[in-house]
Amino acid sequence: MTADSRGLPEGASVVIPRLFCRDVAAAMDFCAKTFGAADLNRRQGPDGTVAHGLMTISGAMIMFEAEWPGVSSRAPAADGSSPVVIYVYVEDVDKTVERAVAGGAKVLSPVANQFWGDRIGWIMDPSGHVWTIATRIEKTSEGERQQRWADIAAAKS
Repeated sequence: MTADSRGLPEGASVVIPRLFCRDVAAAMDFCAKTFGAADLNRRQGPDGTVAHGLMTISGAMIMFEAEWPGVSSRAPAADGSSPVVIYVYVEDVDKTVERAVAGGAKVLSPVANQFWGDRIGWIMDPSGHVWTIATRIEKTSEGERQQRWADIAAAKS
């Protein structure tokens, strides 16, 4: 990859989530099976296991890293408490969540239609990373979203 005048490598995403994992290869395999992610590279660490990987999900890059001494970032606890949630759009949220569960994911919030026009489900992958998986099912205006939100808020009070 060569850098362009903005310092961005050719073909790179501007923002690339970097997920720290206890088992990089397993995390990458999960993404390949669940999202159809494509490998760009896998790099081994000193112990021969995959220490770094780069994939794309529908053209958007995502990195995977092993925990390293001297690097403060750690893999999340496998309890759904990750402070970071990755929101990914897919063609069919229901089928994608089914594949995720078949691959060992835990459903945190079942697939359901949302007021803004997405159908989403929340999962925690086997590595502890939390994902919101979404499919746009309806184009909504800002006015429609505001009214729907007001109706939801009114129903809860």
